[in-house]
Amino acid sequence: MSTLTKIVHVNLVQDRKVTPCEILVEGERIARITPPGGLDEVTNARVIDGEGRYVSHGFIDIHTHGGGGHDFMDGTREAYEGAASMHAMHGTTCMLPTSLAASMEELKETLSIYEEVKDQKVGARFLGLHLEGPYLSLNQSGAQDPKYIRDPNPEEYKLLVEMCPDILRWTIAPERPGAMEMGEYLRSHGITPSIGHTDATIDVVQEAVKHGYNHITHLYSACSTITRRGGYRYPGVIESAYLIDELTVEVIADGSHLPASLLQMVYRFIGPDRTTMVTDSLRGAGMPEGDSILGSLKNGQRVIIEDGVAKMPDRKAFAGSVATTDRLVRNMIQLAKVPLPVAVDMQTRTASRIIGKSDVTGVLKEGRLADLILFDQDIHVSLTMVGGRILFEKGN
Repeated sequence: MSTLTKIVHVNLVQDRKVTPCEILVEGERIARITPPGGLDEVTNARVIDGEGRYVSHGFIDIHTHGGGGHDFMDGTREAYEGAASMHAMHGTTCMLPTSLAASMEELKETLSIYEEVKDQKVGARFLGLHLEGPYLSLNQSGAQDPKYIRDPNPEEYKLLVEMCPDILRWTIAPERPGAMEMGEYLRSHGITPSIGHTDATIDVVQEAVKHGYNHITHLYSACSTITRRGGYRYPGVIESAYLIDELTVEVIADGSHLPASLLQMVYRFIGPDRTTMVTDSLRGAGMPEGDSILGSLKNGQRVIIEDGVAKMPDRKAFAGSVATTDRLVRNMIQLAKVPLPVAVDMQTRTASRIIGKSDVTGVLKEGRLADLILFDQDIHVSLTMVGGRILFEKGN
């Protein structure tokens, strides 16, 4: 017989509004969502008193490299489970483990481990994989290791798609030779081609959209803006995001990568229906400041965690984020002045729609998996439930 959990005295944040409610969880799924008092007749359930807190679908992170001292490129079960567990403590219930530019051998290794561990029960649920590279622009490589960056190779990417049916998105610089054909191939296999680490001009972006690209990886980070040739100005990827309605975007709202003014611009002019937030978190997320490693322990690069962000050793550029999703939502509210229900929607419903999973996740609904969180007005998470299992409860 399935266990019953009754959640009372909570305010549901969904559909960009706040509604008092009670929730009954049976086993791993949501059985009922009712107005207050609607579950009074259910007496054989564990009761969780929300004490007036908010409840929503758990946050969805569609771009994370790890956390809690682990990177998915480590290629171990411990790394996948450790990162998923740490992020669950901060309200993430679903995520896309993300790779880096690497050798084929290392990419195959981490994809193989994913297939072994994808149904883990200790942390945030894995919805699929995000491959970031290796088909990127050298000029926009950011913290990606240049020695692994190369043009799209059909023999390579088709092999990876065949060996791992769980790839959901792939970040590519569309100006690289073969990128348009790759976009069409990925789209035909249900994979979202994403524009990122790129020097593309708007004409290339417009062409890429025709070939299946419909998302921009970490807008403003490692992507082109206006360039000049012979006095003429050419918009880049940043301007394309504002002009091309077919494109969705993600932003690293950690408070370091983008200032409040840019977060406000994205919210106002691109809007919450086309924008989600991502951590782009490294293994340093949830860890003390100091030296860390970007990428695998075996082949990664040294980075420094300080001031709430990961920096390259010379401190001239960011190497990535150490954010968690609760911090992203909090920053959108406090820095970008986004209403709380809308910020939550961007981290749940919009995120699920961007990766094509809105039919199974992103909102709390009777019959769906019970992936939910409790939090206060400052987005401090007090409980995380994934598939009906409580993975984190404040004070426990």
